[in-house]
Amino acid sequence: MCGIVAAAAQRDVAPLLIAGLKALEYRGYDSAGIAVLEDGQIQRVRAKGKVREMEALYQADPFPGGTGIAHTRWATHGVPNEANAHPHVAGRVALVHNGIIENYAQLREELRKGGHVFTSETDTEVMAALVEARLKDGLSLREAVIATVRNLEGAYAIAVISRDEPGRVVGARRGAPLLVGVGIGENFLGSDAQALIQVTNKIVYLDEDDVVDITRDSMQIYGLDGALVERAQHESEISADAVERGEYRHYMQKEIFEQPRAVGDTLEARIGPHGVLPNIFGVGGDELLAKVKAVHIIACGTSYHAGMVAKYWIEDYARLPVNVEVASEYRYREAVVSNDTLFVAISQSGETADTLAAMRESRRRGYLGTLAICNVPESSVVRESDLKLMTRAGPEIGVASTKAFTTQLAALALLTLQLARHRGLDNARYTDLCTQLQRLPRLIEEALKLEPKIVELAEHLMHRQHALFLGRGAQYPVALEGSLKLKEISYIHAEAYPAGELKHGPLALVDEDMPVIAVAPSGPLLDKLKSNLQEVRARGGELLVFADSHAVMDEGVSRGAMLRLDGGGDFVAPAVFTVPLQLLAYHVAVLRGTDVDQPRNLAKSVTVE
Repeated sequence: MCGIVAAAAQRDVAPLLIAGLKALEYRGYDSAGIAVLEDGQIQRVRAKGKVREMEALYQADPFPGGTGIAHTRWATHGVPNEANAHPHVAGRVALVHNGIIENYAQLREELRKGGHVFTSETDTEVMAALVEARLKDGLSLREAVIATVRNLEGAYAIAVISRDEPGRVVGARRGAPLLVGVGIGENFLGSDAQALIQVTNKIVYLDEDDVVDITRDSMQIYGLDGALVERAQHESEISADAVERGEYRHYMQKEIFEQPRAVGDTLEARIGPHGVLPNIFGVGGDELLAKVKAVHIIACGTSYHAGMVAKYWIEDYARLPVNVEVASEYRYREAVVSNDTLFVAISQSGETADTLAAMRESRRRGYLGTLAICNVPESSVVRESDLKLMTRAGPEIGVASTKAFTTQLAALALLTLQLARHRGLDNARYTDLCTQLQRLPRLIEEALKLEPKIVELAEHLMHRQHALFLGRGAQYPVALEGSLKLKEISYIHAEAYPAGELKHGPLALVDEDMPVIAVAPSGPLLDKLKSNLQEVRARGGELLVFADSHAVMDEGVSRGAMLRLDGGGDFVAPAVFTVPLQLLAYHVAVLRGTDVDQPRNLAKSVTVE
């Protein structure tokens, strides 16, 4: 979602701020801006659209200065335009903000009655005006920020500068990520480590309700009571090379092809010749998992689909009841929690607002424990969980998630195996499942070789406006994920159904203009699926079938487009069959000329409710 970069340095910071914003473009945004302190004045430039458009305005009239803040905005309060773009200025203060302030209307009205004239529709300008009012009362910038955030309800990460205190940036966070980049003779703030990797790899992650005060020579962190607090410094493992496209046309294509490596890294040192290794979920993890009698999985979007696959796995192999729920719904109902239920939160970023709020809500509902499956080690979801398993996908820049999904499946497969072993799964079956999982990186690598044939399919699909995806069993969530990818980046309307539901309504849509895309691995449900496909064929529908190389498909079903791949067995087939669906969505989007890496209206990390 929105991105923040700020700097206090001995050099001109505008180029650094703009470079940081470019590193955050993958998050999704609709406007951008920077503000720099120069000779006691705030110089600002903002623009609707991409960072490059704002940069062009800056280059036309550049301004020096060693202290500044920058922002990419994803509209919440107010339409995308220059007036609503950040930074917002109120008197001597400039401020940028990620999140949503829930009591902003009340605060705005109080300020308006006090004489403040607002120039935007945003909740952010309210915060700038509040800080300005506190400065008029004689407080320092840090004191003014603390006094302001004490009155806020909602989520925020902010960075603030004042012309009265050149060389200083004050930041604060609650419910939205903010971190400090520690340099030599310069310090930085960012909403994501990727914004800072070109200037430093030394990172300090802020906790809830932290307020940070940086100058070029110092960095101090305070609580809302004004007392100093200590936070650990870490060395980020992200490299600048990791966020370059290299030989690939788009980040999404690069990330699709990184999946064999990413899945292999997720499994490395966690599964061996005799099965899942001990304590991979953290100290005391094996003991806690041995007590589990039910599982409750909470996630959003693609992560939710991964959780749906895990439901099939855990119930099949561990014989434990599993409930999978969208995080935004969970927190607004009173879920029934049975004894010894494990709460599992799945999040790529670890800062997804709905997932984080659901996990915090789970604390009062009596779960046995919480487990985070996440790609960011220092994220809020990870820090606040009892147990954790990192996915090791590396940076994912494309908004449409690919390698995050398959690495989540790999992590959930490890969880399934551990639960199944505690529940007495037959040793021969357990060994077979472990073998399947260890082969997964190679199976994905083989599936990627289908790309030239998938390009041909994409050329045929690119002019369609609708598509249906079908799957059975654990492949139904894969069909959901395939349809999500197609609609996210190509803007083709797509829906997914369990194949057995076809005749209960969706069959009415099938004609020669409605392509039906099906995943058909070998297994006990194959014959059922083949019957469903015959229903499509009988009504003139066009079939695109991804079939297991070992599946027996008769001529009547296979007429039309069919590609074969080795699914590797029931356990890992969902991860393998995901890959060609990702490639199909990608190449359709490329042919349609959409913005593949930054599709319209979407953001990578949804840090507001």
